[in-house]
Amino acid sequence: MSVDVHANGLRSALSAGTAYWGLVFILGFVMGTVRTMFVADAPGGGRILGVLLELPIMLTASWFLCSFAIRRFHVPTTLGARALMGGLAFALLLLAELVVGTLLFGRSASEHFALYQEASYAVGLAAQIGFALMPSVQLWRRRVS
Repeated sequence: MSVDVHANGLRSALSAGTAYWGLVFILGFVMGTVRTMFVADAPGGGRILGVLLELPIMLTASWFLCSFAIRRFHVPTTLGARALMGGLAFALLLLAELVVGTLLFGRSASEHFALYQEASYAVGLAAQIGFALMPSVQLWRRRVS
């Protein structure tokens, strides 16, 4: 019986991580497109400004989408399940960004990873790490309350 419970917890964490990633990726793709069209080319550091404007919206939305995925897929209240959910979502997000950069913008993988040296991409990566930690933070927050 404990194997079934463990397998169900693993399955729910993987399903939730995939859903969490997909929902946030779609929102991020839309927000990134809007940011690029309207703010990125503004004089005086438009790219970093655009990221800084987008970041609180994305992190707030990620918080609620994370909570939704946890409830929807009944992710266990264990650090392992929550870390798996966030880790999978983060890995899928990095992979999706690499694929988009390669296919839509014609960048090589090394060109893509070199972008993280720019301030706007480094800030975005820091926010993505926050995105990955949200399932675990929500577990900690639940235990503290």
